Amino acid sequence: MARKLRVEYAGAIYHVLNRGDRREPIFRSDADRLLFLNTLAEACQKTGWQVHALCLMPNHFHLVVETPSANLVSGMKWFLGAYTSRFNRRHKLCGHLFSGRYKSLLVEGGGTGYLRTVCDYVHLNPVRAKLLGPAEKLSGFRWSSYPAYLLPPRQRPFWLRVDRLMGEHGLPRDTKSGRREFALRMEARRAAELEGEWRAVRRGWCLGGRQFRQELLAQMRERTGPNHGGEERRQTEEAWAEQRLAEEMKRRGWTPGDLAAHRKGDGQKIQMARSLRQETTMTLRWIADRLNMGTAGSLANLLHGDENQ
Repeated sequence: MARKLRVEYAGAIYHVLNRGDRREPIFRSDADRLLFLNTLAEACQKTGWQVHALCLMPNHFHLVVETPSANLVSGMKWFLGAYTSRFNRRHKLCGHLFSGRYKSLLVEGGGTGYLRTVCDYVHLNPVRAKLLGPAEKLSGFRWSSYPAYLLPPRQRPFWLRVDRLMGEHGLPRDTKSGRREFALRMEARRAAELEGEWRAVRRGWCLGGRQFRQELLAQMRERTGPNHGGEERRQTEEAWAEQRLAEEMKRRGWTPGDLAAHRKGDGQKIQMARSLRQETTMTLRWIADRLNMGTAGSLANLLHGDENQ
């Protein structure tokens, strides 16, 4: 079966959702939820993602993320793979954690109101799932980005961006009174019947106006093919990795020939490999080949051994 085309461009906003395999839990405890959030923070550091909304449910998650670079696919591959590996290691398991490919809904930004719709949908998910009683405040659900919206900026995670959603609620300033008004509006929105509005979030492939949809369809027609634009995505990620490598080599006064001249286990090579691993989504095989460090397995052992020294 052909895979659905992933449309990527700089500044794109997505509502991402993925469920546990066979709808089984993807979190067994609060420690797993914290592990997920820490892994998300790493993904944001690597990719530059900005999160507008987040909600962790027992067997799935919702994420509204903006990608300043066109890197949703490579970033999600690293993010879901890293969390699965860490979850399995923590619980002494193996195999799939998530059920197939994640769903991604493209969302029109630019103050059109569509971002507000999808973020409100995500933040109100605990209410629809009856995880909050009628008398409980929406901020009482800990595993959502909504409570962080009500905190001063310095107390929020670095990856959470609140200004765009608050702006679409008509609140241009992130002040104490603005946050109080935001909470009042969300509690009022909680009581409203919005099933018709939510239908577009649940079933569509994009959420936006006619022109936005037409522009996306035109882009999809241009890029649809056997590889679904995968080559363009790969080249974007490689360009970023090559830029970081060039910076590391310049800092050391190295030339391209030095990569071949120095031994595979050279300490500076290991440092460069670690930087590429931490700051890009390139595989161990790519890094090992590019730095002349042998196989992916050899590089993994070098990185692991260096950590233990």
